[in-house]
This record gives sequence, C-alpha cells and structure tokens, in this order.
Amino acid sequence: MISFSDAQLNVWLSSFLWPLARILALITSVPVLGNEVIPVPFKIALGMLIAIIVAPLAATPHDIALWSGAGLLILVQQIVIGVAMGMAMRIVFAMVDLAGELTGLQMGLGFASFFDPQNSTDTALISQYLGVMMTMIFLALNGHLLVIATLAESFQALPITPDPLAASAWLMLVQWGGKLFSIGIMLALPILAALLIANLALGILTRAAPQLNIFSVGFPVTLLLGFVVLMLVLPQMGSALEQPIHLGLEMMLKIAQQAHHGQ
Repeated sequence: MISFSDAQLNVWLSSFLWPLARILALITSVPVLGNEVIPVPFKIALGMLIAIIVAPLAATPHDIALWSGAGLLILVQQIVIGVAMGMAMRIVFAMVDLAGELTGLQMGLGFASFFDPQNSTDTALISQYLGVMMTMIFLALNGHLLVIATLAESFQALPITPDPLAASAWLMLVQWGGKLFSIGIMLALPILAALLIANLALGILTRAAPQLNIFSVGFPVTLLLGFVVLMLVLPQMGSALEQPIHLGLEMMLKIAQQAHHGQ
C-alpha cells in the first residue's frame, strides 16, 4: 500500500499551488488571455497546464507549511506578482485606447461608442477599432506565447520566497503607467496635428466671414479630414504598435527582477 507523509504532501501541493497562483493571477489580468469572453474553466485549465510545466523549474521553499501564516503570505505575494505583471501589459493596451479616445473626440466622434469586451465598458469608435487592430498585432507577434514565456522566466528572476517584495517594483509599475499618456499622445499625434490645423483654419475663416455657420461646416470637415489622415497613417500604425508590445514584455520581467533585487 502506497502511503504519503504530511511533509511529502505539503511539498507536492506547495510546489504546484504557489506557481499556479501567480499564473492564474496573470492570466486573469493580462489582455487577450484575460478577456471575459474566454470561459473561466478554460483559463483555469490553461493555468493548471502551464503550472504543471513550469512547477519543476520554480524553486519553492519546502520547509514552510502550505496553510501556515508564512505559506498564505507567499500565496498572496504570488497573486500580487501575477496581477502586477499582467497590469504592465494591460497598460500597453490602455495606451492605444487613450490614442483612440483623443482621436475620436477631436474628430467629433465622442458620442459614437461601442461595448468593449476587453475592458467591459463603452469605448469610442476609433478606440475600439485601434483596440481590435492592437489585438490582431499582439496575436500576430505571438504576444500570448511571449507573455507565457516571460511568466516562466519570472520564476527565475523572482523565485518563490517568503521575503517581502521591494517597493521599487511598484514604483516602476507606476512610472510605466505614467508613460501611458506620452505614448498614447504620440500615437494620436498625426491626426491631432492635422485636426488642430483644420480647426485653426476654420477659426480664421469664421473670423473673416462671421455669417458662416461654423457648426454646420466644421463638423463634416473635421470628420472627413480625420478619416483621411487615419487612412494615411494606418499602414505605419502596425509598426508603431509593435514597440509598445515589446516594451510591455520587457516591463513585465523588469518588475519581477526589481522586486527580487530588493529582497
């Protein structure tokens, strides 16, 4: 008869559940994989499959009981780490949403919105379009596989330990979120610049001809000009969106490395 001791059972469960907590936290928070359209059982099954593969590579402390205070603290830490890494990539998609929101408002399409399943909220038309484009580029670059590879590498950069995480890692995440505005504005800059010039021209025209109805003329002009400029910049938009994806993957690993350095 095969029997297992409590120590052996604790080692097996902790070696599987602690990595699983980080993996499931990342899957639920990262874009595309964490989409609400994907069934929860599939996410759990995917997380368990990754955990089975990654668990032998993740060094776990075997002298800590799984259900002890230190063991529960490690479990919470792994969830926080997974969510932080997922947020680093989600900020990349938020940059694109910001660019779409700014573009839609300047074009006069702020009232046109659709339900976005990625963020579970209503988003502007242009923002939704750029979001779909970003998702296609993310999948074309095998971004979902790169996220999983970065997650597996994080277990080497940030091993599972009861030591507290460094505060500098969260500061890095906040600073990365601050870049959301600069990169989002840079993505929308060509359209914003063209619409600004158009609005200046309409302002001068209204000043020269006060009897001109600026609302009946300005709205179709800015709308048409916005679509024309968007059509011209779309061929270059693909390469412009690749760089934030790679930056997001690098930031995921940097957060894990920074959290480990402070231990």
